[in-house]
Amino acid sequence: MSTEINLKEIYTNSIKILTDLIGFRTISGEDNSNLINYCEEILNKHGASSFKTYDDEKKRVNLFATIKAKKSNGIKPIILSGHTDTVPVSKSWSTNPFIATIKDNKLFGRGACDMKGFIACALAFAPVYSKQSLQRDIHYSLTFDEETACIGAPILIKELKKRKIQDGICIVGEPTKMKIIDAHKGCYEYTTYFEGLAGHSSQPQKGVSAVEYAAKYANKLIELREELKKRAPTDSIFDPPFSTLQVGGIFGGIAHNVIADKCHINWETRPVIKEDGIFLNQKIDEFAEKVLLPEMRKVFPKSNIRKQIIGEIIGFNRVKNSEACEFVSSLTGDNSRNVVSFGTEAGLFQEIGMSTVVCGPGSIEQAHKVDEFIELSEIEKCIKFLDGIKQKSSIN
Repeated sequence: MSTEINLKEIYTNSIKILTDLIGFRTISGEDNSNLINYCEEILNKHGASSFKTYDDEKKRVNLFATIKAKKSNGIKPIILSGHTDTVPVSKSWSTNPFIATIKDNKLFGRGACDMKGFIACALAFAPVYSKQSLQRDIHYSLTFDEETACIGAPILIKELKKRKIQDGICIVGEPTKMKIIDAHKGCYEYTTYFEGLAGHSSQPQKGVSAVEYAAKYANKLIELREELKKRAPTDSIFDPPFSTLQVGGIFGGIAHNVIADKCHINWETRPVIKEDGIFLNQKIDEFAEKVLLPEMRKVFPKSNIRKQIIGEIIGFNRVKNSEACEFVSSLTGDNSRNVVSFGTEAGLFQEIGMSTVVCGPGSIEQAHKVDEFIELSEIEKCIKFLDGIKQKSSIN
């Protein structure tokens, strides 16, 4: 059977697997175990060994599977990395978001490009890799809740460190139209809670308004945003070149004439360097503890301010001589390097010593949107790319 026919079969299988994956409702925060079991069954069927790591409730699952080299020549393993969760859907889709629909050479469905398309292609290659005389291991890393500040990946990475799986070339298959991404900012998300004392609005001196103190906190964040602009590195590769900050929402109060005893703020920052995240947190925590809380507790000693870390996605740093980027370039023929504004799990793998690159099928322009889709030509490009990995990983 010719290579061309094999690739056509793999393409057909990729579409089938992607159709199945879209059928699993794996919105962030929800149970993804059925999808993980489906993926594990495919991989184990073709000789992979695997292990899982879980959240505290054992409902959300990471999977790490390995197709072992037939004869290891000391060549670094490849890690094919993808997240299994998706963002929520609205009612304005023109198709059922959990039933894959093909039209106009596009496959529609929630997660089609972000990033079940890459996972489907990688799974379709499992039988191919298993039949090769590999000289390097091929790992599959599938995580939960990437879309909510990369909650799942750190749990998996902790286990990888324990098992001393820290050396390799990690390809994070986020939608980049198969272009190389070698850097992005960090993304830190927080919710800060304010607890005051309720009362009648006619006597404000007897209450502690959680809403008012939340507003003061938000104003301080906006002041600090200006400080972050001044800290922009002179050689920044990002647009904008400085760390950003925004307040996503303020929620509190029950009526016009009631002093609010509870309020919370959702806010996030995207640091270009780790030090900016440290600077920002130190300043806002100091303001809360030394300025706001003493004022609140003069009236009501049980007043409180509590900052919850939703997630802290570390940045993905550009490396001058990146083994991962050079490897991908050798397969795609494209030597360009780009940066993006969205976050990925790449920095987490980079942090434990893996040479990492972000490269996958589909466009980020379609991610998180109504009628999300992946162009079928992107599936074809990804298959050729994975076939290149096979050729570079096999014993001649």
